[in-house]
Amino acid sequence: MNENLKKLNIETPVYLCDLSKVRSNLNLLKSVAKKSGAKILCALKGFAFSGAMPLVSSELSGATCSGLHEALYASECGFKQIHVYSPAFKESEMEEILKVAHHVVFNSVSQLLLFKERALKAGVSVGLRVNPESSASPVEAYDPCGRFSRLGVRESALKEALGEFPNLLKGVEGLHFHALCEEDAESLERVLEAFEARFGEFFGGLKWLNFGGGHHITRAGYNVKLLVKLVKDWREKYGVEVFLEPGEAVGWQTGDLVARVLDIVKNERQICIIDASPECHMPDTVLMPYRPRIKGEVAMMDFERAKFCYLFGGATCLAGDVCGVAAGFEEYFFEREICVGDLVVFEDQIHYSVVKNTTFNGVALPHLAVLDEDGTLRYIKKFGYEEFRRRN
Repeated sequence: MNENLKKLNIETPVYLCDLSKVRSNLNLLKSVAKKSGAKILCALKGFAFSGAMPLVSSELSGATCSGLHEALYASECGFKQIHVYSPAFKESEMEEILKVAHHVVFNSVSQLLLFKERALKAGVSVGLRVNPESSASPVEAYDPCGRFSRLGVRESALKEALGEFPNLLKGVEGLHFHALCEEDAESLERVLEAFEARFGEFFGGLKWLNFGGGHHITRAGYNVKLLVKLVKDWREKYGVEVFLEPGEAVGWQTGDLVARVLDIVKNERQICIIDASPECHMPDTVLMPYRPRIKGEVAMMDFERAKFCYLFGGATCLAGDVCGVAAGFEEYFFEREICVGDLVVFEDQIHYSVVKNTTFNGVALPHLAVLDEDGTLRYIKKFGYEEFRRRN
Protein backbone atom coordinates (compact mmCIF):
# COMPACT_ATOMS: atom_id res chain seq x y z
CA MET A 1 0.00 0.00 0.00
CA ASN A 2 2.91 2.35 0.58
CA GLU A 3 5.70 2.11 -1.97
CA ASN A 4 8.17 4.22 0.03
CA LEU A 5 7.89 1.95 3.06
CA LYS A 6 8.23 -1.17 0.90
CA LYS A 7 11.57 0.13 -0.32
CA LEU A 8 12.73 0.43 3.30
CA ASN A 9 12.10 -3.29 3.89
CA ILE A 10 10.42 -2.41 7.16
CA GLU A 11 9.80 -4.94 9.94
CA THR A 12 6.28 -4.88 11.37
CA PRO A 13 4.60 -3.98 13.57
CA VAL A 14 6.53 -0.78 14.19
CA TYR A 15 5.87 2.72 15.50
CA LEU A 16 7.67 4.93 12.99
CA CYS A 17 8.42 8.49 14.09
CA ASP A 18 9.43 11.15 11.56
CA LEU A 19 11.94 13.44 13.27
CA SER A 20 11.47 16.19 10.69
CA LYS A 21 7.82 16.41 11.78
CA VAL A 22 8.83 16.44 15.44
CA ARG A 23 11.15 19.35 14.70
CA SER A 24 8.35 21.19 12.93
CA ASN A 25 6.13 20.87 16.01
CA LEU A 26 8.97 21.96 18.27
CA ASN A 27 9.66 25.02 16.13
CA LEU A 28 6.04 26.11 16.54
CA LEU A 29 6.11 25.49 20.30
CA LYS A 30 9.37 27.43 20.61
CA SER A 31 7.80 30.31 18.72
CA VAL A 32 4.87 30.34 21.16
CA ALA A 33 7.32 30.32 24.07
CA LYS A 34 9.33 33.19 22.63
CA LYS A 35 6.32 35.37 21.85
CA SER A 36 4.44 34.69 25.09
CA GLY A 37 7.22 34.11 27.60
CA ALA A 38 5.70 30.75 28.57
CA LYS A 39 7.87 27.83 29.65
CA ILE A 40 6.77 24.82 27.62
CA LEU A 41 7.27 21.35 29.05
CA CYS A 42 6.83 18.01 27.28
CA ALA A 43 4.25 15.89 29.10
CA LEU A 44 5.85 12.44 29.05
CA LYS A 45 2.52 10.77 29.84
CA GLY A 46 1.52 11.53 26.25
CA PHE A 47 4.78 11.50 24.33
CA ALA A 48 7.89 9.72 25.57
CA PHE A 49 9.15 8.19 22.32
CA SER A 50 12.80 7.43 23.08
CA GLY A 51 14.06 8.12 19.56
CA ALA A 52 12.71 11.68 19.70
CA MET A 53 13.68 12.57 23.25
CA PRO A 54 17.19 13.91 22.48
CA LEU A 55 15.62 16.42 20.09
CA VAL A 56 12.71 17.30 22.39
CA SER A 57 14.86 17.72 25.50
CA SER A 58 17.22 20.06 23.66
CA GLU A 59 14.44 22.32 22.35
CA LEU A 60 11.85 22.65 25.15
CA SER A 61 12.19 24.07 28.67
CA GLY A 62 11.75 20.72 30.36
CA ALA A 63 9.48 17.75 30.99
CA THR A 64 6.48 17.16 33.20
CA CYS A 65 6.30 13.71 34.77
CA SER A 66 3.62 11.61 36.41
CA GLY A 67 5.80 10.02 39.06
CA LEU A 68 9.18 8.54 39.85
CA HIS A 69 9.75 6.48 36.71
CA GLU A 70 8.95 9.29 34.29
CA ALA A 71 11.09 11.63 36.37
CA LEU A 72 14.06 9.26 36.18
CA TYR A 73 13.48 8.90 32.45
CA ALA A 74 13.39 12.68 32.02
CA SER A 75 16.65 12.93 33.91
CA GLU A 76 18.27 10.29 31.69
CA CYS A 77 17.02 12.14 28.59
CA GLY A 78 18.68 15.37 29.71
CA PHE A 79 15.62 17.61 30.20
CA LYS A 80 16.64 20.96 31.64
CA GLN A 81 13.75 21.14 34.14
CA ILE A 82 11.84 18.23 35.62
CA HIS A 83 8.36 18.84 37.04
CA VAL A 84 6.61 15.99 38.84
CA TYR A 85 2.93 15.58 39.68
CA SER A 86 1.05 12.53 40.90
CA PRO A 87 -2.45 12.01 42.33
CA ALA A 88 -0.61 10.47 45.29
CA PHE A 89 3.11 10.04 45.94
CA LYS A 90 4.46 6.94 47.68
CA GLU A 91 6.50 7.59 50.81
CA SER A 92 9.15 5.13 49.61
CA GLU A 93 9.69 7.04 46.34
CA MET A 94 9.73 10.64 47.53
CA GLU A 95 13.41 10.79 48.42
CA GLU A 96 14.42 9.63 44.94
CA ILE A 97 11.95 12.01 43.27
CA LEU A 98 13.37 14.98 45.17
CA LYS A 99 16.87 14.16 43.94
CA VAL A 100 15.90 14.78 40.28
CA ALA A 101 12.86 17.10 40.43
CA HIS A 102 12.92 20.88 40.16
CA HIS A 103 9.18 21.29 40.81
CA VAL A 104 6.83 18.94 42.68
CA VAL A 105 3.07 19.48 42.54
CA PHE A 106 0.88 17.89 45.19
CA ASN A 107 -2.67 16.81 44.48
CA SER A 108 -4.28 17.18 47.90
CA VAL A 109 -4.06 19.03 51.17
CA SER A 110 -2.99 15.86 52.97
CA GLN A 111 -0.13 15.17 50.56
CA LEU A 112 0.99 18.79 50.78
CA LEU A 113 1.08 18.56 54.58
CA LEU A 114 2.94 15.26 54.43
CA PHE A 115 5.68 16.19 51.98
CA LYS A 116 5.96 20.00 51.77
CA GLU A 117 8.71 20.54 54.33
CA ARG A 118 10.76 17.69 52.90
CA ALA A 119 10.50 19.16 49.40
CA LEU A 120 11.40 22.66 50.58
CA LYS A 121 14.43 21.31 52.45
CA ALA A 122 15.56 19.65 49.21
CA GLY A 123 15.36 22.98 47.39
CA VAL A 124 12.44 21.91 45.20
CA SER A 125 9.74 24.38 44.16
CA VAL A 126 6.42 23.27 45.67
CA GLY A 127 3.05 23.55 43.94
CA LEU A 128 -0.54 22.53 44.60
CA ARG A 129 -2.96 21.26 41.98
CA VAL A 130 -6.40 22.83 42.17
CA ASN A 131 -9.69 21.97 40.51
CA PRO A 132 -11.19 25.01 38.73
CA GLU A 133 -14.48 23.08 38.34
CA SER A 134 -14.56 24.08 34.69
CA SER A 135 -13.14 21.95 31.90
CA ALA A 136 -13.26 21.14 28.21
CA SER A 137 -12.94 17.44 27.49
CA PRO A 138 -14.51 15.35 24.72
CA VAL A 139 -15.54 12.42 26.96
CA GLU A 140 -16.10 11.86 30.68
CA ALA A 141 -13.03 9.63 31.06
CA TYR A 142 -10.85 12.60 30.12
CA ASP A 143 -12.60 15.20 32.30
CA PRO A 144 -10.45 16.01 35.35
CA CYS A 145 -13.10 18.39 36.68
CA GLY A 146 -16.01 15.99 36.45
CA ARG A 147 -18.15 14.77 39.32
CA PHE A 148 -16.22 12.81 41.96
CA SER A 149 -12.90 13.78 40.36
CA ARG A 150 -9.89 12.86 42.49
CA LEU A 151 -7.67 15.34 40.64
CA GLY A 152 -6.94 18.64 42.36
CA VAL A 153 -8.28 20.57 45.36
CA ARG A 154 -11.60 22.35 45.04
CA GLU A 155 -11.99 25.93 46.22
CA SER A 156 -14.24 24.96 49.13
CA ALA A 157 -11.83 22.24 50.30
CA LEU A 158 -8.85 24.61 50.17
CA LYS A 159 -10.61 27.29 52.19
CA GLU A 160 -11.75 24.73 54.74
CA ALA A 161 -8.18 23.44 55.09
CA LEU A 162 -6.82 26.97 55.54
CA GLY A 163 -9.19 27.41 58.46
CA GLU A 164 -7.52 24.45 60.16
CA PHE A 165 -3.98 25.02 58.84
CA PRO A 166 -3.45 28.78 58.35
CA ASN A 167 0.15 28.26 57.17
CA LEU A 168 -0.84 25.60 54.61
CA LEU A 169 0.27 27.67 51.61
CA LYS A 170 3.43 29.00 53.22
CA GLY A 171 6.30 27.91 50.99
CA VAL A 172 3.97 27.03 48.11
CA GLU A 173 5.32 28.80 45.02
CA GLY A 174 2.73 27.86 42.41
CA LEU A 175 -0.73 26.59 41.57
CA HIS A 176 -1.42 24.04 38.85
CA PHE A 177 -4.57 23.05 37.02
CA HIS A 178 -5.24 20.66 34.16
CA ALA A 179 -8.67 20.89 32.58
CA LEU A 180 -8.28 20.52 28.80
CA CYS A 181 -8.05 17.66 26.31
CA GLU A 182 -7.28 18.32 22.63
CA GLU A 183 -8.67 21.84 23.03
CA ASP A 184 -8.18 25.25 21.44
CA ALA A 185 -7.16 28.47 23.17
CA GLU A 186 -10.80 29.56 23.47
CA SER A 187 -11.37 26.66 25.87
CA LEU A 188 -8.32 27.71 27.87
CA GLU A 189 -9.70 31.23 28.08
CA ARG A 190 -12.96 29.95 29.61
CA VAL A 191 -11.12 27.75 32.12
CA LEU A 192 -8.83 30.62 33.10
CA GLU A 193 -11.87 32.72 33.96
CA ALA A 194 -13.05 30.02 36.38
CA PHE A 195 -9.53 29.48 37.73
CA GLU A 196 -9.14 33.18 38.47
CA ALA A 197 -12.60 33.51 39.98
CA ARG A 198 -12.10 30.59 42.36
CA PHE A 199 -8.42 30.91 43.25
CA GLY A 200 -7.33 34.44 42.30
CA GLU A 201 -7.15 35.53 45.93
CA PHE A 202 -4.24 33.10 46.40
CA PHE A 203 -2.12 34.33 43.46
CA GLY A 204 -0.34 37.05 45.41
CA GLY A 205 3.25 36.09 46.19
CA LEU A 206 3.28 33.08 43.86
CA LYS A 207 6.22 32.58 41.52
CA TRP A 208 4.45 30.51 38.87
CA LEU A 209 1.16 29.23 37.51
CA ASN A 210 0.85 26.03 35.52
CA PHE A 211 -1.94 25.87 32.92
CA GLY A 212 -1.53 22.09 32.50
CA GLY A 213 -1.86 20.22 29.24
CA GLY A 214 -4.48 19.48 26.60
CA HIS A 215 -3.46 22.48 24.47
CA HIS A 216 -3.62 21.31 20.84
CA ILE A 217 -1.15 23.98 19.79
CA THR A 218 0.31 22.17 16.76
CA ARG A 219 -3.04 21.22 15.25
CA ALA A 220 -3.95 23.11 12.09
CA GLY A 221 -6.29 25.98 12.93
CA TYR A 222 -5.29 26.31 16.58
CA ASN A 223 -5.61 29.92 17.74
CA VAL A 224 -1.94 30.53 18.56
CA LYS A 225 -2.43 34.30 18.65
CA LEU A 226 -4.99 34.01 21.46
CA LEU A 227 -2.79 31.61 23.44
CA VAL A 228 0.13 34.04 23.26
CA LYS A 229 -2.11 36.89 24.42
CA LEU A 230 -3.51 34.91 27.35
CA VAL A 231 -0.08 33.91 28.60
CA LYS A 232 1.34 37.42 28.25
CA ASP A 233 -1.67 38.96 29.99
CA TRP A 234 -1.44 36.58 32.97
CA ARG A 235 2.32 36.95 33.30
CA GLU A 236 2.02 40.72 33.37
CA LYS A 237 -1.04 40.84 35.61
CA TYR A 238 0.30 38.53 38.33
CA GLY A 239 4.08 38.77 37.85
CA VAL A 240 4.48 34.99 37.52
CA GLU A 241 6.06 32.47 35.22
CA VAL A 242 3.52 30.48 33.21
CA PHE A 243 4.06 26.83 32.36
CA LEU A 244 2.28 24.86 29.63
CA GLU A 245 2.44 21.07 29.55
CA PRO A 246 1.51 19.75 26.08
CA GLY A 247 2.30 16.12 25.34
CA GLU A 248 0.11 15.29 22.40
CA ALA A 249 0.96 18.62 20.74
CA VAL A 250 4.64 17.64 20.75
CA GLY A 251 3.97 14.29 19.06
CA TRP A 252 0.95 15.38 17.01
CA GLN A 253 1.05 13.84 13.51
CA THR A 254 4.72 12.94 13.82
CA GLY A 255 4.47 9.20 13.29
CA ASP A 256 2.44 6.15 12.39
CA LEU A 257 1.89 2.55 13.37
CA VAL A 258 2.88 0.34 10.45
CA ALA A 259 1.40 -3.16 10.32
CA ARG A 260 1.19 -5.99 7.80
CA VAL A 261 -1.82 -7.97 6.56
CA LEU A 262 -1.48 -11.59 7.69
CA ASP A 263 -4.75 -12.94 6.32
CA ILE A 264 -8.05 -11.83 4.80
CA VAL A 265 -11.25 -13.60 5.85
CA LYS A 266 -14.81 -13.01 4.70
CA ASN A 267 -17.88 -12.68 6.88
CA GLU A 268 -20.25 -10.30 5.07
CA ARG A 269 -17.20 -8.01 4.75
CA GLN A 270 -13.61 -8.57 3.76
CA ILE A 271 -11.72 -8.57 7.06
CA CYS A 272 -7.97 -8.02 7.15
CA ILE A 273 -6.15 -9.58 10.09
CA ILE A 274 -3.00 -7.60 10.85
CA ASP A 275 0.05 -8.08 13.05
CA ALA A 276 -0.88 -5.05 15.13
CA SER A 277 -3.88 -4.60 17.39
CA PRO A 278 -6.22 -1.70 18.27
CA GLU A 279 -6.65 -3.16 21.76
CA CYS A 280 -2.92 -3.60 22.39
CA HIS A 281 -1.25 -0.94 20.28
CA MET A 282 -3.83 1.81 19.68
CA PRO A 283 -5.66 1.89 23.04
CA ASP A 284 -6.96 5.45 22.74
CA THR A 285 -8.95 4.47 19.66
CA VAL A 286 -10.91 2.24 22.03
CA LEU A 287 -11.04 4.56 25.06
CA MET A 288 -11.78 7.88 23.36
CA PRO A 289 -13.09 6.31 21.08
CA TYR A 290 -12.14 7.26 17.54
CA ARG A 291 -11.49 5.61 14.19
CA PRO A 292 -7.81 5.78 13.18
CA ARG A 293 -7.12 6.90 9.64
CA ILE A 294 -5.28 4.57 7.27
CA LYS A 295 -2.92 6.03 4.70
CA GLY A 296 -4.41 5.65 1.23
CA GLU A 297 -8.03 5.22 2.29
CA VAL A 298 -10.73 6.99 0.28
CA ALA A 299 -12.13 9.98 2.14
CA MET A 300 -15.86 10.03 2.83
CA MET A 301 -16.49 12.87 0.39
CA ASP A 302 -14.90 10.81 -2.41
CA PHE A 303 -16.83 7.58 -2.02
CA GLU A 304 -17.50 7.38 -5.76
CA ARG A 305 -13.81 6.39 -6.09
CA ALA A 306 -14.15 3.54 -3.59
CA LYS A 307 -13.98 0.08 -5.17
CA PHE A 308 -12.92 -2.06 -2.22
CA CYS A 309 -14.16 -2.20 1.38
CA TYR A 310 -12.33 -3.80 4.33
CA LEU A 311 -12.37 -4.13 8.08
CA PHE A 312 -9.08 -4.35 10.00
CA GLY A 313 -8.67 -6.44 13.13
CA GLY A 314 -5.82 -7.58 15.32
CA ALA A 315 -4.52 -11.13 15.67
CA THR A 316 -5.94 -11.50 19.20
CA CYS A 317 -8.83 -13.53 20.60
CA LEU A 318 -10.83 -10.42 21.52
CA ALA A 319 -13.85 -10.23 19.20
CA GLY A 320 -13.98 -6.45 19.45
CA ASP A 321 -10.30 -5.98 18.54
CA VAL A 322 -11.32 -4.25 15.30
CA CYS A 323 -10.32 -0.77 14.17
CA GLY A 324 -13.12 1.73 14.62
CA VAL A 325 -15.54 -0.69 16.26
CA ALA A 326 -15.66 1.33 19.50
CA ALA A 327 -16.38 4.48 17.48
CA GLY A 328 -19.16 2.76 15.56
CA PHE A 329 -17.62 3.02 12.08
CA GLU A 330 -15.34 0.15 11.11
CA GLU A 331 -15.32 0.19 7.30
CA TYR A 332 -12.36 1.44 5.28
CA PHE A 333 -12.64 2.09 1.54
CA PHE A 334 -9.89 1.98 -1.06
CA GLU A 335 -9.40 2.39 -4.78
CA ARG A 336 -6.99 -0.56 -4.85
CA GLU A 337 -7.35 -4.12 -3.67
CA ILE A 338 -5.52 -5.11 -0.48
CA CYS A 339 -3.62 -8.39 -0.45
CA VAL A 340 -2.00 -10.59 2.18
CA GLY A 341 1.48 -9.19 2.89
CA ASP A 342 0.55 -5.56 2.20
CA LEU A 343 1.61 -2.85 4.62
CA VAL A 344 -1.09 -0.89 6.45
CA VAL A 345 -0.17 2.52 7.88
CA PHE A 346 -2.31 3.84 10.76
CA GLU A 347 -1.70 7.54 10.85
CA ASP A 348 -0.77 9.62 13.89
CA GLN A 349 -0.25 6.76 16.33
CA ILE A 350 2.85 7.93 18.23
CA HIS A 351 1.31 9.91 21.10
CA TYR A 352 -0.70 8.09 23.79
CA SER A 353 -0.03 4.73 22.08
CA VAL A 354 3.60 3.87 22.75
CA VAL A 355 3.12 4.85 26.40
CA LYS A 356 -0.01 2.71 26.82
CA ASN A 357 0.58 -0.44 24.77
CA THR A 358 0.31 -3.98 26.14
CA THR A 359 1.31 -7.57 25.35
CA PHE A 360 -2.22 -8.99 25.75
CA ASN A 361 -2.47 -12.44 24.15
CA GLY A 362 1.31 -12.50 23.89
CA VAL A 363 1.12 -10.16 20.90
CA ALA A 364 4.53 -8.60 20.34
CA LEU A 365 5.02 -4.96 21.11
CA PRO A 366 5.70 -2.90 17.97
CA HIS A 367 9.33 -2.03 17.35
CA LEU A 368 10.37 1.61 17.70
CA ALA A 369 11.99 3.28 14.70
CA VAL A 370 12.66 6.78 13.43
CA LEU A 371 13.01 8.41 10.09
CA ASP A 372 15.97 10.71 10.57
CA GLU A 373 15.79 14.15 9.05
CA ASP A 374 17.82 12.90 6.08
CA GLY A 375 15.23 10.14 5.45
CA THR A 376 17.28 7.28 6.92
CA LEU A 377 15.30 4.55 8.71
CA ARG A 378 16.80 3.73 12.11
CA TYR A 379 15.50 1.19 14.63
CA ILE A 380 15.65 2.38 18.23
CA LYS A 381 14.31 -0.72 19.97
CA LYS A 382 13.07 -4.14 18.86
CA PHE A 383 10.74 -6.24 20.98
CA GLY A 384 9.99 -9.96 21.04
CA TYR A 385 9.25 -12.80 23.44
CA GLU A 386 11.61 -11.52 26.13
CA GLU A 387 9.45 -8.43 26.69
CA PHE A 388 6.31 -10.57 27.13
CA ARG A 389 8.12 -12.92 29.52
CA ARG A 390 9.57 -10.06 31.55
CA ARG A 391 6.15 -8.42 32.03
CA ASN A 392 4.35 -11.58 33.19
